[in-house]
Amino acid sequence: MSLLERTATRYRGLRCSAIAAELPDLLARAEDNAMSYLAFADLLAEQEQHSRDHKRLAGNRKRAKLPADKRLEAFDYRHQTTITKRQVNALLDFGFIDNRENLVFIGPPGVGKTHLAIGIANKALDAGYKVLFRSALELVEELEIAEMKGELKKKLAQLTRFDLLVIDELGYLPMSRQARYNLFQLVHSFYEYRSLILTTNKDFTDWGEFFHNDNVAVPIIDRVIHHSNIFILGGESYRLKQKTTG
Repeated sequence: MSLLERTATRYRGLRCSAIAAELPDLLARAEDNAMSYLAFADLLAEQEQHSRDHKRLAGNRKRAKLPADKRLEAFDYRHQTTITKRQVNALLDFGFIDNRENLVFIGPPGVGKTHLAIGIANKALDAGYKVLFRSALELVEELEIAEMKGELKKKLAQLTRFDLLVIDELGYLPMSRQARYNLFQLVHSFYEYRSLILTTNKDFTDWGEFFHNDNVAVPIIDRVIHHSNIFILGGESYRLKQKTTG
């Protein structure tokens, strides 16, 4: 075994796989540029750090389970005039995540709520935050299964490992009393600890009816609204317009 092979093996043993894989090229760059020992040591560290950051971001993106690759750059602000590009861009320093605040997008179907939620989630992933996307239906089912198994607390702990949870289409389908209680437990777990993005077709004044005037409605609304940025989106359905003009 050559010295190069032995050195690469040592790096792999130290779990520095990026250095091990690129060692011949890194050595060639060092020789071509007459690098000092310190500069070469920094180059090795930079290579490994870059590789680990890339793998971490790729892993975060896979775990996020975004349903589509919707980007803010493709959002049509000319059609959706009830929110401005400046308002959305102001969210992209992610102070709302750092400050454990929520975003709520309210409006009828097809006006861009989900596009905005996914677009912001994409940017958060690019910035290194851990994100999870769930439709309200998926989330309710997951919580119900966990509750039936006696593992609701464990499930909530798993969800709060994410910096940001996107709950899409809350309010489109009725929920059982147990589902409403489970949702309250989730919102309570996230309150002032992690951030939520909610998209819903229900104005808060209609949430009492949606929750069947259950006692859980008020505490859910209270925890969602507190520390929240709320956007009311109006206009006709963008999807419907595309169909009628296509």
